[in-house]
Amino acid sequence: MSPLSRRGATVRFCGLLCSTLWFTSSPAHAQGNPGASGMPIKVAMVESLSGSFANAGEAVFRNIAWAVERVNERGGVALPASEGGTRRLQLLRYDSKGQNEEALSALRAAIDDGARIILQGNSSATAAVLIEAINKHNQRDPGRRVVFLNYSAVDPILTNEKCSFWHFRFDAHADMRMAALMEVMRENRALSRVYLIGQDYSFGQAVLREAREQLARQRPDVAIVGEELHPVGRIKDFAPYAVKIKASGAQAVVTGNWGNDLTLLVKAAREVGYEGTFYTFYGNALGAPAALGDAGVGKVVAVADWLPNLPTAASERFYQSFRERFPRPQDDYVHMRMQLLIEALAQALERAGSTDALAVARALEQAEVSLAGQRGRMRASDHQFQQQLVVGVMERLGSPGVRFDVEGSGYGFRVVRQIPAERAEMPTPCQMQRP
Repeated sequence: MSPLSRRGATVRFCGLLCSTLWFTSSPAHAQGNPGASGMPIKVAMVESLSGSFANAGEAVFRNIAWAVERVNERGGVALPASEGGTRRLQLLRYDSKGQNEEALSALRAAIDDGARIILQGNSSATAAVLIEAINKHNQRDPGRRVVFLNYSAVDPILTNEKCSFWHFRFDAHADMRMAALMEVMRENRALSRVYLIGQDYSFGQAVLREAREQLARQRPDVAIVGEELHPVGRIKDFAPYAVKIKASGAQAVVTGNWGNDLTLLVKAAREVGYEGTFYTFYGNALGAPAALGDAGVGKVVAVADWLPNLPTAASERFYQSFRERFPRPQDDYVHMRMQLLIEALAQALERAGSTDALAVARALEQAEVSLAGQRGRMRASDHQFQQQLVVGVMERLGSPGVRFDVEGSGYGFRVVRQIPAERAEMPTPCQMQRP
Protein backbone atom coordinates (compact mmCIF):
# COMPACT_ATOMS: atom_id res chain seq x y z
CA MET A 1 0.00 0.00 0.00
CA SER A 2 1.42 3.36 -0.97
CA PRO A 3 1.15 6.32 1.42
CA LEU A 4 -1.81 8.61 1.00
CA SER A 5 -0.83 11.83 -0.67
CA ARG A 6 -2.37 13.99 2.04
CA ARG A 7 0.16 16.28 3.66
CA GLY A 8 1.88 14.75 6.67
CA ALA A 9 0.45 11.25 6.20
CA THR A 10 2.82 8.33 6.64
CA VAL A 11 2.40 4.58 6.72
CA ARG A 12 4.17 1.95 8.76
CA PHE A 13 3.60 -1.77 8.33
CA CYS A 14 3.13 -4.29 11.14
CA GLY A 15 3.66 -7.59 9.40
CA LEU A 16 1.50 -9.39 6.89
CA LEU A 17 -1.68 -8.99 8.92
CA CYS A 18 -2.07 -5.26 9.20
CA SER A 19 -0.74 -1.84 8.38
CA THR A 20 -1.18 1.36 10.35
CA LEU A 21 -1.98 4.69 8.82
CA TRP A 22 -1.10 7.76 10.83
CA PHE A 23 -2.94 10.97 10.01
CA THR A 24 -1.34 14.22 11.00
CA SER A 25 -2.10 17.74 10.03
CA SER A 26 0.50 20.16 8.78
CA PRO A 27 3.17 21.27 11.30
CA ALA A 28 1.62 24.74 11.55
CA HIS A 29 -1.78 23.24 12.29
CA ALA A 30 -0.31 20.92 14.90
CA GLN A 31 1.47 23.79 16.60
CA GLY A 32 -1.83 25.62 16.74
CA ASN A 33 -3.30 22.69 18.68
CA PRO A 34 -0.73 21.91 21.37
CA GLY A 35 -3.24 19.76 23.23
CA ALA A 36 -3.33 17.27 20.33
CA SER A 37 -0.24 15.51 21.62
CA GLY A 38 -1.82 12.70 23.66
CA MET A 39 -1.61 9.10 22.55
CA PRO A 40 -3.74 8.57 19.44
CA ILE A 41 -7.02 6.70 19.67
CA LYS A 42 -6.62 3.52 17.67
CA VAL A 43 -9.43 2.58 15.29
CA ALA A 44 -9.05 -0.81 13.58
CA MET A 45 -10.65 -1.66 10.24
CA VAL A 46 -10.97 -5.43 9.71
CA GLU A 47 -11.80 -5.98 6.06
CA SER A 48 -11.10 -8.05 2.96
CA LEU A 49 -8.14 -6.22 1.40
CA SER A 50 -6.98 -9.06 -0.85
CA GLY A 51 -8.76 -11.60 -3.00
CA SER A 52 -12.06 -11.27 -4.88
CA PHE A 53 -13.40 -8.34 -2.87
CA ALA A 54 -10.22 -6.33 -2.36
CA ASN A 55 -11.60 -3.47 -4.47
CA ALA A 56 -14.60 -3.15 -2.13
CA GLY A 57 -12.32 -3.23 0.90
CA GLU A 58 -10.07 -0.52 -0.49
CA ALA A 59 -13.11 1.62 -1.29
CA VAL A 60 -14.09 1.40 2.37
CA PHE A 61 -10.58 2.29 3.45
CA ARG A 62 -10.54 5.45 1.35
CA ASN A 63 -13.81 6.58 2.88
CA ILE A 64 -12.80 5.89 6.47
CA ALA A 65 -9.38 7.45 5.90
CA TRP A 66 -10.95 10.63 4.51
CA ALA A 67 -13.33 10.86 7.47
CA VAL A 68 -10.47 10.35 9.94
CA GLU A 69 -8.47 13.06 8.20
CA ARG A 70 -11.34 15.47 8.64
CA VAL A 71 -11.51 14.84 12.39
CA ASN A 72 -7.76 15.15 12.79
CA GLU A 73 -7.49 18.31 10.70
CA ARG A 74 -9.88 20.10 12.99
CA GLY A 75 -7.68 19.17 15.95
CA GLY A 76 -8.77 15.67 16.87
CA VAL A 77 -11.07 14.51 19.65
CA ALA A 78 -11.31 16.71 22.75
CA LEU A 79 -11.02 14.63 25.93
CA PRO A 80 -10.30 15.63 29.53
CA ALA A 81 -6.68 16.04 30.60
CA SER A 82 -7.02 12.83 32.61
CA GLU A 83 -7.71 11.03 29.31
CA GLY A 84 -4.76 12.58 27.50
CA GLY A 85 -6.41 15.80 26.37
CA THR A 86 -7.14 16.35 22.68
CA ARG A 87 -6.17 13.23 20.74
CA ARG A 88 -5.98 12.26 17.10
CA LEU A 89 -7.56 9.18 15.59
CA GLN A 90 -5.17 6.53 14.27
CA LEU A 91 -6.54 4.20 11.61
CA LEU A 92 -5.20 0.65 11.46
CA ARG A 93 -6.10 -1.77 8.69
CA TYR A 94 -6.22 -5.55 9.00
CA ASP A 95 -6.75 -7.91 6.06
CA SER A 96 -9.38 -10.57 6.72
CA LYS A 97 -8.74 -12.04 3.24
CA GLY A 98 -12.47 -12.65 2.94
CA GLN A 99 -12.32 -15.45 5.55
CA ASN A 100 -14.06 -15.53 8.91
CA GLU A 101 -11.15 -17.23 10.66
CA GLU A 102 -8.79 -14.57 9.34
CA ALA A 103 -11.19 -11.89 10.56
CA LEU A 104 -11.12 -13.41 14.05
CA SER A 105 -7.33 -13.48 13.98
CA ALA A 106 -7.36 -9.84 12.87
CA LEU A 107 -9.72 -8.95 15.70
CA ARG A 108 -7.38 -10.52 18.25
CA ALA A 109 -4.39 -8.73 16.73
CA ALA A 110 -6.23 -5.39 16.75
CA ILE A 111 -7.12 -5.77 20.42
CA ASP A 112 -3.54 -6.75 21.25
CA ASP A 113 -2.35 -3.67 19.35
CA GLY A 114 -4.48 -1.47 21.58
CA ALA A 115 -7.51 -0.82 19.39
CA ARG A 116 -10.81 -0.51 21.25
CA ILE A 117 -12.88 0.58 18.24
CA ILE A 118 -13.40 -2.10 15.57
CA LEU A 119 -14.81 -1.35 12.09
CA GLN A 120 -16.08 -3.94 9.59
CA GLY A 121 -18.92 -4.31 7.14
CA ASN A 122 -18.31 -6.02 3.79
CA SER A 123 -19.80 -9.35 4.89
CA SER A 124 -22.74 -10.05 7.14
CA ALA A 125 -21.40 -13.53 7.86
CA THR A 126 -18.14 -12.03 9.08
CA ALA A 127 -20.01 -9.40 11.08
CA ALA A 128 -22.02 -12.11 12.85
CA VAL A 129 -18.83 -13.96 13.76
CA LEU A 130 -17.21 -10.77 15.05
CA ILE A 131 -20.27 -9.83 17.11
CA GLU A 132 -20.25 -13.22 18.82
CA ALA A 133 -16.50 -13.04 19.46
CA ILE A 134 -16.72 -9.48 20.81
CA ASN A 135 -19.61 -10.38 23.10
CA LYS A 136 -17.52 -13.18 24.61
CA HIS A 137 -14.33 -11.12 24.75
CA ASN A 138 -16.00 -8.18 26.49
CA GLN A 139 -17.49 -10.47 29.11
CA ARG A 140 -14.24 -12.31 29.77
CA ASP A 141 -11.85 -9.37 29.55
CA PRO A 142 -13.68 -6.22 30.73
CA GLY A 143 -10.41 -4.31 31.00
CA ARG A 144 -9.98 -4.49 27.19
CA ARG A 145 -13.56 -4.23 25.96
CA VAL A 146 -14.18 -3.06 22.40
CA VAL A 147 -17.02 -1.46 20.42
CA PHE A 148 -17.94 -2.72 16.94
CA LEU A 149 -19.07 -0.16 14.32
CA ASN A 150 -20.59 -1.79 11.23
CA TYR A 151 -20.76 0.25 8.01
CA SER A 152 -22.14 -2.27 5.49
CA ALA A 153 -23.17 -5.67 6.89
CA VAL A 154 -26.92 -5.45 6.38
CA ASP A 155 -28.39 -8.83 7.34
CA PRO A 156 -31.41 -7.66 9.40
CA ILE A 157 -30.79 -10.24 12.11
CA LEU A 158 -27.70 -8.34 13.31
CA THR A 159 -29.85 -5.61 14.87
CA ASN A 160 -32.93 -7.76 15.37
CA GLU A 161 -32.78 -11.21 16.96
CA LYS A 162 -28.98 -11.12 17.40
CA CYS A 163 -28.65 -7.49 18.45
CA SER A 164 -25.72 -6.71 20.74
CA PHE A 165 -25.00 -3.78 23.02
CA TRP A 166 -21.46 -3.66 21.59
CA HIS A 167 -22.54 -3.56 17.93
CA PHE A 168 -23.76 -0.46 16.06
CA ARG A 169 -24.91 -0.55 12.41
CA PHE A 170 -24.64 2.60 10.29
CA ASP A 171 -26.10 1.20 7.06
CA ALA A 172 -29.78 0.54 6.45
CA HIS A 173 -30.43 -3.17 6.78
CA ALA A 174 -31.56 -5.31 3.87
CA ASP A 175 -35.28 -5.12 4.65
CA MET A 176 -35.10 -1.31 4.76
CA ARG A 177 -33.24 -1.23 1.45
CA MET A 178 -35.68 -3.65 -0.15
CA ALA A 179 -38.63 -1.54 0.99
CA ALA A 180 -37.02 1.48 -0.68
CA LEU A 181 -36.54 -0.42 -3.94
CA MET A 182 -40.12 -1.63 -3.71
CA GLU A 183 -41.38 1.96 -3.77
CA VAL A 184 -39.99 2.20 -7.30
CA MET A 185 -40.97 -1.32 -8.37
CA ARG A 186 -44.52 -0.69 -7.18
CA GLU A 187 -44.89 2.09 -9.74
CA ASN A 188 -43.68 -0.06 -12.66
CA ARG A 189 -47.06 -1.41 -13.68
CA ALA A 190 -45.62 -3.08 -16.78
CA LEU A 191 -43.55 -5.36 -14.56
CA SER A 192 -44.97 -8.87 -14.34
CA ARG A 193 -42.00 -11.28 -14.14
CA VAL A 194 -38.86 -11.03 -11.98
CA TYR A 195 -35.80 -13.19 -11.34
CA LEU A 196 -34.15 -13.29 -7.91
CA ILE A 197 -30.43 -14.01 -7.64
CA GLY A 198 -28.03 -13.56 -4.77
CA GLN A 199 -24.92 -14.67 -2.93
CA ASP A 200 -25.33 -17.83 -0.88
CA TYR A 201 -24.75 -16.59 2.64
CA SER A 202 -26.80 -14.88 5.33
CA PHE A 203 -27.12 -11.50 3.60
CA GLY A 204 -27.91 -12.85 0.13
CA GLN A 205 -30.45 -15.23 1.60
CA ALA A 206 -32.05 -12.38 3.57
CA VAL A 207 -32.37 -10.26 0.41
CA LEU A 208 -34.14 -12.99 -1.53
CA ARG A 209 -36.39 -13.83 1.42
CA GLU A 210 -37.45 -10.20 1.85
CA ALA A 211 -37.91 -9.77 -1.92
CA ARG A 212 -40.35 -12.70 -1.92
CA GLU A 213 -42.25 -11.36 1.07
CA GLN A 214 -42.50 -7.77 -0.13
CA LEU A 215 -43.46 -8.75 -3.67
CA ALA A 216 -46.22 -10.98 -2.27
CA ARG A 217 -47.55 -8.09 -0.18
CA GLN A 218 -47.12 -5.18 -2.55
CA ARG A 219 -47.05 -6.70 -6.04
CA PRO A 220 -48.91 -10.02 -5.92
CA ASP A 221 -49.42 -9.66 -9.67
CA VAL A 222 -45.68 -10.10 -10.26
CA ALA A 223 -44.49 -13.67 -10.81
CA ILE A 224 -41.08 -14.85 -9.60
CA VAL A 225 -39.86 -16.84 -12.61
CA GLY A 226 -36.51 -17.87 -11.18
CA GLU A 227 -34.60 -17.86 -7.93
CA GLU A 228 -30.98 -18.75 -7.40
CA LEU A 229 -28.17 -18.50 -4.85
CA HIS A 230 -24.54 -18.84 -5.90
CA PRO A 231 -21.22 -19.17 -4.01
CA VAL A 232 -19.77 -15.90 -2.74
CA GLY A 233 -16.72 -14.62 -4.60
CA ARG A 234 -16.04 -17.89 -6.40
CA ILE A 235 -17.87 -17.55 -9.70
CA LYS A 236 -15.64 -16.26 -12.50
CA ASP A 237 -18.09 -16.86 -15.34
CA PHE A 238 -21.70 -15.82 -14.77
CA ALA A 239 -22.75 -16.67 -18.33
CA PRO A 240 -24.75 -19.78 -17.30
CA TYR A 241 -26.69 -17.69 -14.78
CA ALA A 242 -27.26 -14.94 -17.34
CA VAL A 243 -28.53 -17.44 -19.91
CA LYS A 244 -31.07 -18.77 -17.39
CA ILE A 245 -32.20 -15.26 -16.51
CA LYS A 246 -32.77 -14.41 -20.16
CA ALA A 247 -34.51 -17.72 -20.90
CA SER A 248 -36.89 -17.23 -17.96
CA GLY A 249 -38.49 -14.24 -19.65
CA ALA A 250 -37.88 -12.09 -16.58
CA GLN A 251 -38.34 -8.39 -17.16
CA ALA A 252 -36.27 -7.54 -14.10
CA VAL A 253 -33.61 -8.99 -11.83
CA VAL A 254 -33.54 -8.30 -8.10
CA THR A 255 -30.12 -8.82 -6.51
CA GLY A 256 -28.15 -7.87 -3.43
CA ASN A 257 -24.88 -8.87 -5.11
CA TRP A 258 -21.92 -6.61 -4.45
CA GLY A 259 -18.29 -6.29 -5.56
CA ASN A 260 -17.12 -8.52 -8.40
CA ASP A 261 -20.14 -10.79 -7.95
CA LEU A 262 -22.31 -7.93 -9.19
CA THR A 263 -19.94 -6.62 -11.86
CA LEU A 264 -19.44 -10.05 -13.43
CA LEU A 265 -23.17 -10.75 -13.30
CA VAL A 266 -24.15 -7.59 -15.16
CA LYS A 267 -21.33 -8.08 -17.68
CA ALA A 268 -22.58 -11.57 -18.43
CA ALA A 269 -26.15 -10.32 -18.75
CA ARG A 270 -25.09 -7.72 -21.27
CA GLU A 271 -23.06 -10.25 -23.25
CA VAL A 272 -26.00 -12.66 -23.61
CA GLY A 273 -28.28 -9.82 -24.67
CA TYR A 274 -30.47 -9.57 -21.60
CA GLU A 275 -32.42 -6.30 -21.75
CA GLY A 276 -34.31 -6.31 -18.46
CA THR A 277 -34.02 -4.00 -15.48
CA PHE A 278 -31.68 -4.66 -12.54
CA TYR A 279 -32.98 -3.66 -9.12
CA THR A 280 -29.84 -3.61 -7.02
CA PHE A 281 -28.45 -2.72 -3.63
CA TYR A 282 -25.02 -1.83 -5.03
CA GLY A 283 -25.32 -1.29 -8.77
CA ASN A 284 -24.06 2.29 -8.62
CA ALA A 285 -20.30 1.62 -8.57
CA LEU A 286 -17.36 -0.82 -8.53
CA GLY A 287 -17.50 -1.35 -12.28
CA ALA A 288 -21.18 -2.17 -12.70
CA PRO A 289 -22.21 0.94 -14.72
CA ALA A 290 -19.27 0.60 -17.10
CA ALA A 291 -19.98 -3.12 -17.47
CA LEU A 292 -23.54 -2.45 -18.63
CA GLY A 293 -22.85 0.62 -20.74
CA ASP A 294 -25.76 1.90 -22.79
CA ALA A 295 -27.65 -1.31 -22.05
CA GLY A 296 -28.04 -0.11 -18.47
CA VAL A 297 -29.47 3.33 -19.23
CA GLY A 298 -32.85 3.56 -17.56
CA LYS A 299 -32.58 -0.10 -16.51
CA VAL A 300 -30.27 -0.21 -13.50
CA VAL A 301 -31.82 0.92 -10.25
CA ALA A 302 -29.80 1.29 -7.05
CA VAL A 303 -30.70 2.10 -3.46
CA ALA A 304 -28.27 3.88 -1.15
CA ASP A 305 -28.09 6.19 1.83
CA TRP A 306 -26.80 8.91 -0.52
CA LEU A 307 -25.96 9.40 -4.20
CA PRO A 308 -23.65 12.00 -5.81
CA ASN A 309 -26.47 13.52 -7.87
CA LEU A 310 -28.64 14.28 -4.87
CA PRO A 311 -29.90 17.73 -5.91
CA THR A 312 -28.54 19.94 -3.12
CA ALA A 313 -25.62 22.37 -3.04
CA ALA A 314 -24.24 20.82 0.17
CA SER A 315 -24.25 17.36 -1.37
CA GLU A 316 -22.51 18.66 -4.48
CA ARG A 317 -19.75 20.30 -2.41
CA PHE A 318 -19.30 17.13 -0.39
CA TYR A 319 -18.89 14.99 -3.49
CA GLN A 320 -16.54 17.41 -5.19
CA SER A 321 -14.36 17.46 -2.06
CA PHE A 322 -14.08 13.70 -2.17
CA ARG A 323 -13.13 13.75 -5.86
CA GLU A 324 -10.46 16.35 -5.16
CA ARG A 325 -9.08 14.11 -2.43
CA PHE A 326 -9.24 10.95 -4.57
CA PRO A 327 -9.11 12.10 -8.22
CA ARG A 328 -8.52 8.73 -9.91
CA PRO A 329 -11.71 7.52 -11.64
CA GLN A 330 -11.33 4.02 -10.18
CA ASP A 331 -11.39 5.50 -6.65
CA ASP A 332 -14.79 7.14 -7.20
CA TYR A 333 -16.98 5.43 -4.60
CA VAL A 334 -17.95 7.64 -1.69
CA HIS A 335 -20.20 6.54 1.17
CA MET A 336 -21.92 9.22 3.22
CA ARG A 337 -22.75 6.71 5.98
CA MET A 338 -19.05 6.03 6.60
CA GLN A 339 -18.44 9.73 7.05
CA LEU A 340 -21.34 9.90 9.51
CA LEU A 341 -19.98 6.84 11.33
CA ILE A 342 -16.68 8.57 12.09
CA GLU A 343 -18.50 11.78 13.03
CA ALA A 344 -20.69 9.77 15.43
CA LEU A 345 -17.61 8.11 16.90
CA ALA A 346 -15.89 11.45 17.49
CA GLN A 347 -19.06 12.83 19.04
CA ALA A 348 -19.44 9.80 21.31
CA LEU A 349 -15.81 9.92 22.46
CA GLU A 350 -16.18 13.57 23.42
CA ARG A 351 -19.57 13.03 25.06
CA ALA A 352 -18.20 10.06 27.03
CA GLY A 353 -15.07 12.00 27.94
CA SER A 354 -13.29 8.67 27.74
CA THR A 355 -12.10 5.93 25.41
CA ASP A 356 -13.60 3.25 27.67
CA ALA A 357 -15.73 1.00 25.49
CA LEU A 358 -18.69 0.95 27.87
CA ALA A 359 -18.80 4.75 28.13
CA VAL A 360 -18.38 5.13 24.36
CA ALA A 361 -21.14 2.61 23.63
CA ARG A 362 -23.56 4.42 25.93
CA ALA A 363 -22.75 7.71 24.22
CA LEU A 364 -23.15 6.13 20.76
CA GLU A 365 -26.70 5.14 21.69
CA GLN A 366 -27.49 8.87 21.74
CA ALA A 367 -25.52 9.79 18.60
CA GLU A 368 -27.14 12.30 16.26
CA VAL A 369 -24.96 13.73 13.51
CA SER A 370 -25.20 15.62 10.24
CA LEU A 371 -22.90 16.30 7.31
CA ALA A 372 -23.53 18.02 3.98
CA GLY A 373 -27.26 18.07 4.61
CA GLN A 374 -27.48 14.38 5.51
CA ARG A 375 -28.66 13.68 9.04
CA GLY A 376 -28.79 10.48 11.03
CA ARG A 377 -29.41 9.23 14.53
CA MET A 378 -28.69 5.99 16.34
CA ARG A 379 -31.75 4.16 17.63
CA ALA A 380 -30.85 3.01 21.13
CA SER A 381 -33.32 0.10 21.17
CA ASP A 382 -31.40 -1.94 18.57
CA HIS A 383 -28.38 0.19 17.54
CA GLN A 384 -29.71 0.61 14.00
CA PHE A 385 -28.78 3.99 12.49
CA GLN A 386 -31.76 5.86 11.07
CA GLN A 387 -31.22 8.05 7.99
CA GLN A 388 -32.85 8.89 4.70
CA LEU A 389 -32.53 6.51 1.76
CA VAL A 390 -32.42 7.40 -1.92
CA VAL A 391 -33.11 5.42 -5.06
CA GLY A 392 -31.46 6.28 -8.36
CA VAL A 393 -31.65 5.06 -11.94
CA MET A 394 -28.70 4.88 -14.31
CA GLU A 395 -28.56 7.52 -17.04
CA ARG A 396 -25.96 9.05 -19.35
CA LEU A 397 -23.77 11.80 -17.97
CA GLY A 398 -25.24 15.19 -18.81
CA SER A 399 -28.82 14.04 -18.97
CA PRO A 400 -31.25 15.84 -16.65
CA GLY A 401 -30.35 15.20 -13.03
CA VAL A 402 -26.99 13.59 -13.85
CA ARG A 403 -24.24 16.13 -13.38
CA PHE A 404 -21.78 13.52 -12.10
CA ASP A 405 -20.93 10.13 -13.58
CA VAL A 406 -19.53 7.05 -11.86
CA GLU A 407 -15.85 6.09 -12.09
CA GLY A 408 -15.41 8.05 -15.31
CA SER A 409 -17.81 5.66 -17.05
CA GLY A 410 -19.96 8.33 -18.67
CA TYR A 411 -22.97 7.06 -16.68
CA GLY A 412 -24.40 8.31 -13.42
CA PHE A 413 -27.50 7.85 -11.27
CA ARG A 414 -30.45 10.20 -11.33
CA VAL A 415 -32.24 10.37 -8.01
CA VAL A 416 -35.84 9.26 -8.48
CA ARG A 417 -36.90 8.80 -4.87
CA GLN A 418 -35.89 10.26 -1.51
CA ILE A 419 -37.26 8.34 1.46
CA PRO A 420 -37.04 10.26 4.75
CA ALA A 421 -35.66 8.52 7.80
CA GLU A 422 -39.00 8.33 9.54
CA ARG A 423 -40.50 6.43 6.59
CA ALA A 424 -37.48 4.18 6.12
CA GLU A 425 -37.54 3.17 9.79
CA MET A 426 -38.78 -0.33 10.64
CA PRO A 427 -39.75 -1.96 13.94
CA THR A 428 -37.32 -4.34 15.63
CA PRO A 429 -37.74 -7.44 17.81
CA CYS A 430 -34.38 -6.72 19.49
CA GLN A 431 -34.23 -7.48 23.21
CA MET A 432 -31.10 -5.53 24.08
CA GLN A 433 -29.04 -6.94 26.95
CA ARG A 434 -27.07 -4.10 28.50
CA PRO A 435 -24.10 -4.53 30.88
